[in-house]
Amino acid sequence: MNYAKVTDFNSTSCAELSAGGYTALIAPEIGSNCIRLRDNKNAIEFFRFNPDNPAEVIKNSPEVWGLPTLYLPNRFSDGKLKTSDAVYQLPVNEKNHYNNHIHGFLNKRKFEISDMGSDDKKAFVTTTYLYDENDEFFKYLPVKFRAEYTFTLTEEGMEQIIRFTNLSDKVMPVSLGSHTSMKAPFADGGDPADIRLCVPAVKRCELNERCLPTMRLLDLTEWDMEYKNGTKQAVLQNLDNDMYTAGRQMLDGREFHGFTATDIKTGKQVCCEVSDEYKFWCVWNDRGENGYFCPEPMTAMIDAPNLSLPADVSGYCEIRPQETYEAKQHFFSRIVSIAE
Repeated sequence: MNYAKVTDFNSTSCAELSAGGYTALIAPEIGSNCIRLRDNKNAIEFFRFNPDNPAEVIKNSPEVWGLPTLYLPNRFSDGKLKTSDAVYQLPVNEKNHYNNHIHGFLNKRKFEISDMGSDDKKAFVTTTYLYDENDEFFKYLPVKFRAEYTFTLTEEGMEQIIRFTNLSDKVMPVSLGSHTSMKAPFADGGDPADIRLCVPAVKRCELNERCLPTMRLLDLTEWDMEYKNGTKQAVLQNLDNDMYTAGRQMLDGREFHGFTATDIKTGKQVCCEVSDEYKFWCVWNDRGENGYFCPEPMTAMIDAPNLSLPADVSGYCEIRPQETYEAKQHFFSRIVSIAE
C-alpha cells in the first residue's frame, strides 16, 4: 500500500514515501535532500546511504550523501558573481590556490513540508524554503526567492521537480545542479568493479588548475569516449571534475537526456533523466575509493555568470522579478540483458 508519512531517521525528521515498489527518505532539515531511494523489488540502493549514520554526519557533509540540490553549484572565481544588474561578492570558502566560492548554501538549509499525500498510484511530498534577510547568506546575495521541491514516487520511479520563484526587485541568477551521490555498488551484494557509467558527453569543457573553465570546448579523447560509450568504470579509479556539454543517448529506442549506470554482472541498471534545463555534466568520485560516484547534472557551466561566453553556450540564465524557474529529474531502475 502506498503511503507518505513523517518519520524519524537517526534524530532528524524525514518524509518517508513508498509507492510502486520504491521507497524514499527526504530530509527537509538537510536542504530537502533525498537521502535514500531504494528499489525494493530489485534490491537496488540508488544513493550513498548508511542506515547507521547519525544525521549529523550528513549535515556536516551534505554534498556527498543522497541527492543534494546545489544553488549555486560548483565554483565561482574569487567569489564574484556578476548578473545583468549587480555584482555580488560571495564568501571564498575554497582556499589555497583555488580561491573560489563553492556550492552555495541551499543544501544546508531547513526546508518545511508544505504538502504531502498518497493515493493508489503515487506518494509525494513538497518542501519549501523562503530565502530572505533572515538567512545569513543574504548579506552576500540579497535576492529574495522561494525554493520549492516536489518528490513523487510511482511505479516509474522518483520524479523531482524544482521550482524557484524570484520574490525580489532584482534579477535572480540561475545556476542549479545536483551533487548526485550514487552508491557503489548500488546492487545489493554487487561488486563496485562491475559498474559502468554512461554520460552522453559532446564536448569536454577544459578546466584550469583552479577547476575553472578556460572557455575552450575540446573534442573527446579516448578517456572521454568511455563515458559516451558507456564503458567508463565508475569507481576504483579517479574521476576528477570531468566536465562535458550534454548530449543524448538512446534508451529503448528513444532519445534519453540523462545518465545510466549498469552492473555488468547482474544487468541491474539505474537511470537518471533530466529536463532540458540541464546542459552540462560534471563527474567526480572522491578519488574512486570511497564507495560512491557523482554524475552531476548542471544547468550552467562552472563560473558561468562571470564568463565571456553567450548564454546559449554557458547555460547561464536569470529569473526576472515574480517569475518562476522549473527543472526536473527522474530516477528509475531496471534490469537489462548483458551481452556475453
